Amino acid sequence: MPFSLKPMVGSRSLTLPTKLCLFFLFWLLFISWLHYQLNNQPVDQKIVRMGYMPVVTNLAAPLLDHLSRRSASVHFEAVKFSSFAEMAEALRNDSIQAAFIIAPLAVVLRQQGVDVKVVLIGNRHESTLVARKSLNARRLEDLSGRTIAVPMRYSGHNLCLQKMIEEKGLGGKISVVEMNPPDMASALTSGALDAYFVGEPFAAQTVLSGDADVVEYVESLWPGFICNLVLVKSSWIDAYPSVVRKLVETAARSGLWAGRHPDEAARIASGYWNQSVELVRHALTTPSGRVVYDQFVPKTAEIQTLADLMVRYDLARQADITGLVDDRFALAASIDGIDDLDSIMLKRGHPPEE
Repeated sequence: MPFSLKPMVGSRSLTLPTKLCLFFLFWLLFISWLHYQLNNQPVDQKIVRMGYMPVVTNLAAPLLDHLSRRSASVHFEAVKFSSFAEMAEALRNDSIQAAFIIAPLAVVLRQQGVDVKVVLIGNRHESTLVARKSLNARRLEDLSGRTIAVPMRYSGHNLCLQKMIEEKGLGGKISVVEMNPPDMASALTSGALDAYFVGEPFAAQTVLSGDADVVEYVESLWPGFICNLVLVKSSWIDAYPSVVRKLVETAARSGLWAGRHPDEAARIASGYWNQSVELVRHALTTPSGRVVYDQFVPKTAEIQTLADLMVRYDLARQADITGLVDDRFALAASIDGIDDLDSIMLKRGHPPEE
């Protein structure tokens, strides 16, 4: 019997509305399936939003985002900000659960009544003071009468500069202004700014372009310098302690891995930061060995030093940081068995996230 497109005897043709309903139903199912496949995100995966700025001290943010997308339990989503002030407000309002934030802001938020905890210190020694090449500056004294930008008044960079200005007798001779890090390079190259002090790779941008010279690496001014740290709310720790534990441990492990694999780390981070692989790699490796990855445990004495300097330079009324530091997660972090990229997400038999 030849094949026929005619309906069989007794069969009923589908009405147009029915056909349309079936079409839209199958289309919806297809789109849902495609969305799942593209994102490869389990339905019950917990999302933890991490605020960060694209600097080496916060390298853990893009690395954890990259690695945890396929995790069955938790995805650490990196949310990039253009200013630390915006990030602080996002944490205050619970728009993000963790903040890779500039260190003195932790003191400010705590003293404003936000119940935050410092749970991890970011990679250290990744900040640089650079000056416009035409100035031929080789030391801070060469910038007398000039203007230097820092990320914000509540930054370790500002505290460091104020301390150096005081020690070198340069009070009133150097102007320090606030500027968002992404704007610094263009301000210097346009002639609107003489110098800037910031976390890498923002400083390396003008050094590699030939527009600026390195005046000081931060470690020569402040050994053990803390640029950024990880800040979370106490209520989040209480509600999701195992998630906090995983965040802190994997962030610490990611730094140690990056120190051994700068090329691969630069490749991953550059995609998140919208900067070239060459620039990020330069920031991670120049000078060789400058970035410190293994001093991630927060110490009350170090944060107290920040608070004391904030009072000294009229950035805080008092230096009380009682309860700000919570080092238990960093102290318990396993840093063994870090080999390939996937080994960063070590599973230690932790209970399922709450």
